[in-house]
Amino acid sequence: MTDELAVLGIECWAHHGVFPDERREGQRFVVDLVLGLDTRPAAESDDLHDTVDYGSLTMAVKAAVESDPVDLVETVVQRIADVVLLEHRVEWVRVTLHKPDAPIPTTFTDVALTIERKRGPR
Repeated sequence: MTDELAVLGIECWAHHGVFPDERREGQRFVVDLVLGLDTRPAAESDDLHDTVDYGSLTMAVKAAVESDPVDLVETVVQRIADVVLLEHRVEWVRVTLHKPDAPIPTTFTDVALTIERKRGPR
Protein backbone atom coordinates (compact mmCIF):
# COMPACT_ATOMS: atom_id res chain seq x y z
CA MET A 1 0.00 0.00 0.00
CA THR A 2 1.23 3.49 -0.82
CA ASP A 3 0.00 6.90 0.09
CA GLU A 4 -0.22 9.80 -2.35
CA LEU A 5 1.41 13.20 -1.94
CA ALA A 6 0.46 15.84 -4.50
CA VAL A 7 2.23 19.05 -5.43
CA LEU A 8 0.12 20.88 -8.00
CA GLY A 9 0.63 23.95 -10.15
CA ILE A 10 4.44 24.28 -10.17
CA GLU A 11 4.98 27.19 -12.56
CA CYS A 12 8.07 27.22 -14.76
CA TRP A 13 9.35 29.35 -17.63
CA ALA A 14 11.19 27.41 -20.32
CA HIS A 15 12.18 27.45 -23.98
CA HIS A 16 10.90 24.06 -25.16
CA GLY A 17 9.16 23.56 -28.47
CA VAL A 18 9.64 22.84 -32.13
CA PHE A 19 9.07 26.39 -33.37
CA PRO A 20 11.76 29.10 -33.36
CA ASP A 21 9.51 31.53 -31.45
CA GLU A 22 9.08 29.00 -28.62
CA ARG A 23 12.83 28.55 -28.32
CA ARG A 24 13.57 32.27 -28.51
CA GLU A 25 10.80 33.74 -26.34
CA GLY A 26 9.99 30.85 -24.01
CA GLN A 27 6.65 30.18 -22.39
CA ARG A 28 4.93 29.04 -19.23
CA PHE A 29 4.80 25.37 -18.29
CA VAL A 30 2.91 24.06 -15.26
CA VAL A 31 3.70 20.77 -13.51
CA ASP A 32 1.45 18.61 -11.33
CA LEU A 33 3.08 15.81 -9.34
CA VAL A 34 1.49 12.91 -7.51
CA LEU A 35 4.01 10.81 -5.58
CA GLY A 36 3.40 7.31 -4.28
CA LEU A 37 5.17 6.71 -0.98
CA ASP A 38 4.72 5.23 2.46
CA THR A 39 4.12 8.11 4.88
CA ARG A 40 3.87 5.95 8.01
CA PRO A 41 7.54 6.34 9.06
CA ALA A 42 7.21 10.14 8.96
CA ALA A 43 3.88 10.05 10.78
CA GLU A 44 5.45 7.98 13.55
CA SER A 45 8.65 10.04 13.90
CA ASP A 46 7.34 13.50 12.95
CA ASP A 47 10.74 13.97 11.26
CA LEU A 48 11.27 15.43 7.79
CA HIS A 49 14.11 12.95 7.20
CA ASP A 50 11.54 10.14 7.14
CA THR A 51 9.57 11.52 4.21
CA VAL A 52 9.98 13.39 0.94
CA ASP A 53 11.04 17.01 1.31
CA TYR A 54 8.54 18.30 -1.23
CA GLY A 55 9.99 21.82 -1.08
CA SER A 56 13.40 20.66 -2.26
CA LEU A 57 11.85 18.25 -4.75
CA THR A 58 9.70 21.02 -6.22
CA MET A 59 12.77 23.19 -6.78
CA ALA A 60 14.62 20.27 -8.44
CA VAL A 61 11.66 19.70 -10.77
CA LYS A 62 11.50 23.41 -11.63
CA ALA A 63 15.24 23.40 -12.42
CA ALA A 64 14.83 20.31 -14.62
CA VAL A 65 12.02 21.92 -16.61
CA GLU A 66 13.85 25.21 -17.05
CA SER A 67 17.14 23.68 -18.24
CA ASP A 68 18.28 22.35 -21.62
CA PRO A 69 15.55 23.19 -24.15
CA VAL A 70 14.11 20.25 -26.13
CA ASP A 71 11.48 19.93 -28.85
CA LEU A 72 8.84 17.75 -27.21
CA VAL A 73 6.78 17.82 -24.02
CA GLU A 74 7.27 14.04 -23.95
CA THR A 75 10.98 14.59 -23.33
CA VAL A 76 10.37 17.17 -20.60
CA VAL A 77 7.81 15.07 -18.73
CA GLN A 78 10.13 12.03 -18.73
CA ARG A 79 12.93 14.26 -17.41
CA ILE A 80 10.67 15.32 -14.55
CA ALA A 81 9.77 11.71 -13.68
CA ASP A 82 13.46 10.76 -13.67
CA VAL A 83 14.26 13.59 -11.23
CA VAL A 84 11.43 12.61 -8.88
CA LEU A 85 12.42 8.94 -8.87
CA LEU A 86 15.90 9.89 -7.65
CA GLU A 87 14.19 10.33 -4.27
CA HIS A 88 14.46 6.83 -2.80
CA ARG A 89 11.21 7.07 -0.83
CA VAL A 90 9.12 7.61 -3.97
CA GLU A 91 7.75 4.30 -5.28
CA TRP A 92 5.98 5.80 -8.30
CA VAL A 93 5.17 9.20 -9.74
CA ARG A 94 2.39 10.59 -11.89
CA VAL A 95 3.48 13.73 -13.72
CA THR A 96 1.25 16.06 -15.69
CA LEU A 97 2.96 18.75 -17.74
CA HIS A 98 0.69 21.58 -18.89
CA LYS A 99 1.59 23.81 -21.83
CA PRO A 100 -1.27 26.32 -21.64
CA ASP A 101 0.23 28.76 -24.15
CA ALA A 102 1.09 26.22 -26.86
CA PRO A 103 1.17 27.76 -30.35
CA ILE A 104 -2.18 26.45 -31.59
CA PRO A 105 -4.10 28.79 -33.91
CA THR A 106 -7.47 28.41 -32.22
CA THR A 107 -9.01 28.95 -28.79
CA PHE A 108 -8.16 26.21 -26.31
CA THR A 109 -7.70 25.90 -22.57
CA ASP A 110 -4.66 23.68 -22.14
CA VAL A 111 -2.37 21.07 -23.62
CA ALA A 112 -1.36 18.48 -21.02
CA LEU A 113 0.56 15.23 -21.02
CA THR A 114 0.35 12.82 -18.07
CA ILE A 115 2.69 9.90 -17.51
CA GLU A 116 3.13 7.46 -14.64
CA ARG A 117 6.49 5.88 -13.88
CA LYS A 118 7.59 3.36 -11.26
CA ARG A 119 10.92 2.79 -9.62
CA GLY A 120 12.98 0.19 -11.44
CA PRO A 121 13.46 -0.80 -15.07
CA ARG A 122 11.19 0.76 -17.69
